[in-house]
Amino acid sequence: MKSLCVYCGSNPGDDPAFGEAARFVGTDAAKRGCRIVYGGGKLGLMGATAGAARDAGGKVFGVIPEFLVELEGILEGVDHKVVETMHERKMLMFEESDAICALPGGIGTLEELIETLSWARLSLHQKPIIVLNLKGFWSPLQDLFEHIVERGFAPPALLREVIFVDRPEEVIPAAEKRLLRTVV
Repeated sequence: MKSLCVYCGSNPGDDPAFGEAARFVGTDAAKRGCRIVYGGGKLGLMGATAGAARDAGGKVFGVIPEFLVELEGILEGVDHKVVETMHERKMLMFEESDAICALPGGIGTLEELIETLSWARLSLHQKPIIVLNLKGFWSPLQDLFEHIVERGFAPPALLREVIFVDRPEEVIPAAEKRLLRTVV
């Protein structure tokens, strides 16, 4: 795997474990020679993930819309591209990545994850989608997916499109394992 797109909060959340996990994912990616692709800001879990990858000698590519540059800032020392719209941001992040990972985050993180999942359901891509369910953060979403399937609004295959992992150490191995399955 050459690049991992990370969706995560521009805030740190209410538990220091979220920041620790973000830094682990960034550092782990750098150690494995995997570039981090992210939303371009320097705040919250976004900045923690990208900064850790950068500090560990890894490659980082940030994509940020012009209107967020002043609000979120741009992380120094990483490649980045300033785009016009959120749509451009999401598309470029997706195009530059081999796999997707959602860390804890807010509405933006959720929206990015759901859009990427929707594209997978429409057979527009086969990229692994990994969700770090640290301390059960995404358990309500996992329950919602099961509810959607149980109520007949999606096939059981939906539950196989997203890989939920509980520990940051599992993120990259889970993505690599899914990539191998897709290639074979």
